[in-house]
Amino acid sequence: MLFKNSAYFMGLMACSLTINAQTTTTSRSQADTTRKLNEVMVQENRLQLPFSKQNRNIWIIDREKIQSLPARSISELLSYVSGVDVRQRGPGGSQADISIDGGTFDETLVLLNGVKVSDPQTGHNMMNLPISMDDIDHIEVLRGSASRVYGINALTGAINIVTRKVQKTGISANVFAGSSFKQQEGDGGIYLNSGQYASGTLALKTSSHMLSIGQETGNGYRYNTAFNNQKLYYQGKIQVGKSDQLDIMTGYIYNKFGANGFYAAPGDKNSEETVKTALASLAYTTKITENWTMIPRISYRNNVDDYLYNKQKEGSKPNHHATNVLNAELNNTIQTSIGTFGLGLEARTEYIKSSSLGKRNRSNSGFFGEYKFEPFKKLSVNVGAYTNYNTDYGWQAFPGLDIGYDIYSNWRIYGNLGTGQRLPTYTDLYYTGQANIGNDQLVPEKSKYAEAGIKFNNAHFSGNASYFTRRIDQFIDWVKTNIDDPYQPQNYSRVSTNGLTLSGDYRWANPSATGIINAFRLGASYTYLDPEIKTTIPNVNYSRYALRSLKNQLSGTLNTTFCKVMNLTLAARYQDRITYKDYTVVDAKIAYKQAHYSIYADAANIFNTQFIEAEAIPMPGTWYTLGFKLNY
Repeated sequence: MLFKNSAYFMGLMACSLTINAQTTTTSRSQADTTRKLNEVMVQENRLQLPFSKQNRNIWIIDREKIQSLPARSISELLSYVSGVDVRQRGPGGSQADISIDGGTFDETLVLLNGVKVSDPQTGHNMMNLPISMDDIDHIEVLRGSASRVYGINALTGAINIVTRKVQKTGISANVFAGSSFKQQEGDGGIYLNSGQYASGTLALKTSSHMLSIGQETGNGYRYNTAFNNQKLYYQGKIQVGKSDQLDIMTGYIYNKFGANGFYAAPGDKNSEETVKTALASLAYTTKITENWTMIPRISYRNNVDDYLYNKQKEGSKPNHHATNVLNAELNNTIQTSIGTFGLGLEARTEYIKSSSLGKRNRSNSGFFGEYKFEPFKKLSVNVGAYTNYNTDYGWQAFPGLDIGYDIYSNWRIYGNLGTGQRLPTYTDLYYTGQANIGNDQLVPEKSKYAEAGIKFNNAHFSGNASYFTRRIDQFIDWVKTNIDDPYQPQNYSRVSTNGLTLSGDYRWANPSATGIINAFRLGASYTYLDPEIKTTIPNVNYSRYALRSLKNQLSGTLNTTFCKVMNLTLAARYQDRITYKDYTVVDAKIAYKQAHYSIYADAANIFNTQFIEAEAIPMPGTWYTLGFKLNY
């Protein structure tokens, strides 16, 4: 007992000496973040509500959690969110498919600051984003059919990545290196990666600017998985007059990687892919009257995808795809004595020139109408619809309804009904190859969704429990009858999914900052999915996507700040996929933080679990990373 007490007091004294030397208060900053979390405004394009007042199943990965998690890419960040299924094909964000609640990767819409980055070529390139994790303020994950809010391709949900706002003039940098310490196949070296990111912010009286640049390279983790990507991102906010604002966003990413087993294993062992994406948007916020806000916005996305089936074959030419998407929006928010109206128009045109898909184009026009009102003091209702016209598929309408009631103090019950649509990609429609053949007779998928749940939110705890049911008609899947046949997409089935989700996040901070433990944060989430597939095409024996969703998903994170300068995070994910063995991955991160710098170490997949997420591609085993961050 004497020894234990002595060790405790020695540790307490060491913490005290460290505290006296520190110039900032970690627990205070964490407490500030806690107070702000539930009032984060969810960045929908017309009707915006704080997180605590939402009538949907929305979860937020805030900046505090982003900085503490042992994740090496945005895709890995999302893998800690309940209901989000991340199927990576390579490390360092090389390529990953993102889906929600048992859907496929192209049924989830990805947005950057409200700008859609969907990929009409294939859907596989949606996560080819020009930002680093250090650029992000928070990530909003909306579960359920969301066409009423975001339009087409938000069939199972939407993920909106919101970059950080410039608060002051400064610079920051992040350099890191990592390795599995395993021997490479062939040359005897070890597998490793490294990255360098830097950003600068400029805060002026009437404008703010942020510029970030970075590169990450690595020789992979198994044969032909080396990668090299560079990113450049700029955003600016310029005040015009007393109330108007101009928002500028532009970015570019070059991403080259070995694609061993990505699409046609085992024959594509020596394949290689290069994806280059440019993204730009310009928005203007103006106050027409005191109660009427109008935001016109134009955005453009260019994506060039070059895929080489065998890079070792002399004279091989890549499949070349160049896709251009131009989108124009006009969003309005009108506040009246009877409620708030959201009205929006959008026009979108897509054009592709491809060596295997040909020259194709299509256009989509849509109208949003939403109405938010409170018929009683504790009752809020959001109702609306999205109506669109597509040059290939004609007119469609997608209504939706959200309702919530504050039953007691911080408790809120809610329910929502939603509908959605997913358009076939150009690859679904027109691809020609040996292993895969497109089908130009496909029609869009459609969904109906209903959910009911209960929430609790206060300064320290956020919790949610909900149950949903969803039906997707005309579900598109790549299928075949015999093992030697090529895969071809068909409107193969009706997929009905029932699901249960539970999630909670508890935050505690010691305002006096005394003792060894200054703050901790505990999060846990669980999702259970029960899909039922009713096929509409006989004699289909092989399916690529319909039977590969998660059935059970459990994740937990524990973050602790001690001695005011040390931060430790433990994270675990349990995945039980319908057609694959269940597995658990455990990660850890420790960081030493001072006012203007920090040193951190990550250990991903500590127990070297062997598992796959997409196709038959084995994921990396244990991976160690050491990094240094600078912030002035």
